[in-house]
Amino acid sequence: MAVNISMPQLGESISEGVISKWLKKPGDWVEKYEPICEVETDKVNAEVPSTISGKIMEILVKEGTKIAVGQIICRILTEEDESVVQNDSHESFMINQRPTTSSEAVSMRSRYSPAVTRLAQEHQIDLNQVKGTGKRGRITRKDVLQYLSNQQATATILEQEPVSQLERMPTSGDQEIPLSHVRRAIADRMVKSKKEIPHAWIMMEADVTGLVELRNQEKKSFQEKEGVPLTFMPFFIKAVVDAIKEFPYVNAVWSNDKVVLKKEINISIAVGTEEALYVPVIHDADSFSIRGLAKKVYQLAKKTRSGSLELSETQGGTFTVNNTGSFGSIASKPIINYPQAVILSFESIVKRPVVVDQMIGIRDMINLCLSLDHRILDGVMVGKFLRRVKQTLESFNPQTVI
Repeated sequence: MAVNISMPQLGESISEGVISKWLKKPGDWVEKYEPICEVETDKVNAEVPSTISGKIMEILVKEGTKIAVGQIICRILTEEDESVVQNDSHESFMINQRPTTSSEAVSMRSRYSPAVTRLAQEHQIDLNQVKGTGKRGRITRKDVLQYLSNQQATATILEQEPVSQLERMPTSGDQEIPLSHVRRAIADRMVKSKKEIPHAWIMMEADVTGLVELRNQEKKSFQEKEGVPLTFMPFFIKAVVDAIKEFPYVNAVWSNDKVVLKKEINISIAVGTEEALYVPVIHDADSFSIRGLAKKVYQLAKKTRSGSLELSETQGGTFTVNNTGSFGSIASKPIINYPQAVILSFESIVKRPVVVDQMIGIRDMINLCLSLDHRILDGVMVGKFLRRVKQTLESFNPQTVI
């Protein structure tokens, strides 16, 4: 019989993608593990391999279509069954595929999991109105959440005055720009973060005069020896990693009314391109020296801008560091990289007159802007964490070994 090929789980946080290109067409033979199509996700582009050897019988999803993980994209006829189809008939092949009866489908839909039942009760949802996407039409927790999201979106639209919709409509001379999959994915993730995570903010300034002197002293020889530039980013990451070890709650996620402290310290770094903002990950960042971090940051930034990031290099982040200062920003309120608990932005280093030892001097100052998930963290803990980052940054000087 024909085997259904579904959109695979390409990563732990990837729930959907877009079929960008089919590499096979109906009638083509495909070997097991051979790529059959290319998929774009909000993180990377990937090839979807066939799970069996056989002939492409039917393609169910057109190029450019967004699909969810688990959605059937094509059907492949196995080598054994191909002969049956050729020697018997198309009708005999269909007989081998016993369709699900209506009674079976209804039975499967009514088998609700405890999570589905609890959600329906909490939000007074009639499950008969929910479309199931699980096996044989079974309603999943994701289906209920999607239904609830759609209902809330509809209610919001109905509450708006008609003029608000008109203001968003294009008028003569306006230019409409279609959203790329990456931009749409970023939009969805940012809305999800702001909707689900109660954000709170804190800012602290640090005197990084010694750090600036150290970097100016080392950057030329570092470039010559290591072949990569010495930026401020590895120093920022080092300060964050050391502080996380002392305050592990900032390296956590909220999961089903529980706080999960992540064992690994995997630092997501924000890297901007002409198209969008990406967040590749430095895994086990606490195992790197400043020298090692500099090389890793350069490598990931280069691969991001060239579009050659591997899927594994975008997964598993537990804490995000953003260097908004590279654009000249002096203060910001960053949106948390869902589902993490904290994002920390390092702003521009600016020379300012500062009182030091009862005297006014010109110092290199930087603002540290942090957003936190207030379900997991509070001001006291995050304040102590940020103070430790500040102290580490202020401890760097021309004698520091990198």
